[in-house]
Amino acid sequence: MHAFAALNPDPLYPEKESERHPNKLEAWGTGALRWLGRKRRQPLSRTRRIVARVHRETEKLGELDLASVRQRADEIAYELRCHGITAASAARAFALIRQAARLTVGKAHFDVQLMGGWAMLQGMVAEMNTGEGKTLTATLPAATVAMAGLPVHVITTNDYLVERDAQIMSPIYEALGLTVAWVSMEMDIPTRRKAYQADVVYCSNKTLVFDYLRDLIVLEGGKDEDALRLERLRGEQGRLAQLYLRGLCFAIVDEADSVLVDEARTPLIISGVQEDDTAEVTRQAMLLAGAMDPSHYRLLRGERRVTLTELGREHLRAACATLPAPWSIPFRGEELVLSALTVLHLYRLDEQYIIRDEKIMVVDEFTGRVMPDRSWGQGLHQMLEFKEGLALSEPRATLKSISYQRFFKHYLLLSGMTGTAAEIRAELGRVYDLPVVRIPTHRASRRRYAPDAVYASLEEKWAAVRDRARVLHAQGVPVLIGTRSVAASEQVAQVLIEAGLPAVVLNAKQDADEADMIAQAGQIGSIMIATNMAGRGTDIPLSDAAREAGGLHVILTERHESARIDRQLEGRCARQGDPGHVEAILSWEDAVLDSVTGPAWAWPARLLRGMGGHRLAAAWLRYAQARTEKKLARERRHMVAADEELENSLSFSGQGD
Repeated sequence: MHAFAALNPDPLYPEKESERHPNKLEAWGTGALRWLGRKRRQPLSRTRRIVARVHRETEKLGELDLASVRQRADEIAYELRCHGITAASAARAFALIRQAARLTVGKAHFDVQLMGGWAMLQGMVAEMNTGEGKTLTATLPAATVAMAGLPVHVITTNDYLVERDAQIMSPIYEALGLTVAWVSMEMDIPTRRKAYQADVVYCSNKTLVFDYLRDLIVLEGGKDEDALRLERLRGEQGRLAQLYLRGLCFAIVDEADSVLVDEARTPLIISGVQEDDTAEVTRQAMLLAGAMDPSHYRLLRGERRVTLTELGREHLRAACATLPAPWSIPFRGEELVLSALTVLHLYRLDEQYIIRDEKIMVVDEFTGRVMPDRSWGQGLHQMLEFKEGLALSEPRATLKSISYQRFFKHYLLLSGMTGTAAEIRAELGRVYDLPVVRIPTHRASRRRYAPDAVYASLEEKWAAVRDRARVLHAQGVPVLIGTRSVAASEQVAQVLIEAGLPAVVLNAKQDADEADMIAQAGQIGSIMIATNMAGRGTDIPLSDAAREAGGLHVILTERHESARIDRQLEGRCARQGDPGHVEAILSWEDAVLDSVTGPAWAWPARLLRGMGGHRLAAAWLRYAQARTEKKLARERRHMVAADEELENSLSFSGQGD
């Protein structure tokens, strides 16, 4: 049986042999194991009590130096391993971690950060406003569980933030006698394996899942723990020596909404080179699709798919009559042509993808980020390369795959933190058994909102953005303009540059350059243009002159499908009591209105446009946004049901073997 199976009967943690990951069988404290099995949660009213407990324990500690902190950490670690994590022992651990942070990085945790840390220690998602110091907050549960002897994964969205957070917070862990490391995709195999042996490991969700899949490939021959123990006696020749992870025990997921919900539908696939040459099939599919008449197919833009009409099917049958396999197989030929039609008519450059270094790179439409290591399957990626006149990459064959949703359910205790979780509270609870706790802010917010302005066309909208940016720039106010896509960023940048304004476009690729650029957005007179999610996780410090000018001014140029993304962009300003302003400049041609198009919606839309009232028009766009968000939530629910059905079918098949 799995090392923790008897302690954790929760059905949300499936115990299938096909995907179970063995632990390295270290002798962890039995008290910590009992704590994982109980998985207690407390409401916010009780979470507040931890603050008073920590303050009392802090008074008992007195003025400890680093040597005394190290000695006291050994005593608390022994207590945690023997008796588990209780409110009293966690308060003592939090007080010591707070003292270590004060001595090493010069920052003592605020009361609200203590509340957030306790919520995560209980297996919850702490919703903390942007700028409230979630990175420092995570050290509280991470160090406490690590002192209890359990491996901890602190998971965030990209390698830059992984390395940055680990380096900044490592002095705190080291003062407590804990080892800390970070893992990135660029690391060689021995370095990565060694990093996973640390007490606290910072890693990106993508890197972690791929290393998990690599471990499953290594263990393909069987996961019997007695056999693995015998293999350990062989030393370096055993399979355990080839594994990356020490097991999936406790995880803290930063930007939990993005990782656990927005990315939940993304399959993570380890693939090998497919031997069959599909270049000719790709070429034929694109030529056949390009020769089709509009009467041969229907474009369902809202669902991102294409269907063939009966006339189109007859045309395709006639065109494929003399072609070899796979075109001689009717359903396979139709499938290929539908994919080609989708690529030709529904995938647009600088919206769904960009071209960089003569390669197709996927753009996450939900976040606006470029995903350089992601590619479309089912031949879509090769078709896009053909469409853009690029060299075709090698098709890939799947070796192992898993979705984020299924992966994160394997943790014995899962927690998270984010600035926007209220809208997906029900999904996090239903799918991951994760309650959401709203943590109050350290200082009262000074953010001010202007009424939404809605214009008839995109040209009028960009002109309004230009005029507003010119006025703000003349006043010295730093401006951050949020767009929905890379193409929109380039378009508004061109308008501003032609007007003589010093606009800077922030690339959507998450790396150190992006972080350096977004950090400059708080300087006086700055005008930064970025997709809505670019720079997420990076602070925007305000200069004194910019603070005096009124703080950062955020302009939303389009409502996103999810109000959470709008809130993330709005949260770039007015952090930690700083001043800041938010306004939305929108148009009747924005994509969010796609959910309220059609004959049934034509009359009310014409009426609102004719009235010309900004308030009613803005309310209409928010209504369209809410409809789209509900549709996305339904799709995610269907995906959850399909995933659970697949999981049940795999379990049933396993019982029958």
